[in-house]
Amino acid sequence: VQLVESGGGLVQAGWSLRLSCVASGRTLSRYAMGWFRQAPENEREFVASVSRSGDITYYADSVKGRRFTISRDNAKNTMYLQMNSLKPEDTAVYYCAAARQVVAGGTIDYWGQGTQVTVFS
Repeated sequence: VQLVESGGGLVQAGWSLRLSCVASGRTLSRYAMGWFRQAPENEREFVASVSRSGDITYYADSVKGRRFTISRDNAKNTMYLQMNSLKPEDTAVYYCAAARQVVAGGTIDYWGQGTQVTVFS
């Protein structure tokens, strides 16, 4: 499976971005999917995950309150992360991840190359 992220960029605090992750090679619906991020000098951290069918989602405490919304369209082999009310502390490289079992706390089988999100105040 190859995962390719897009949609990152440089935005002002309070603005929105939507990240996309397109999968190729195998049907996306076989995998639980998620987003991670890594800020400079920090470890990679979990952001959000979505089940194979898309009906169950899970978020890190740092993005709860629906600032971020994860979704997927299996027909398009694509996963999304809608990010609203962005803050400077959201600045990081965002990575798409796929797992045969679970994303949060589980083993990631495939990673994307990452897309940079930079939020300035």
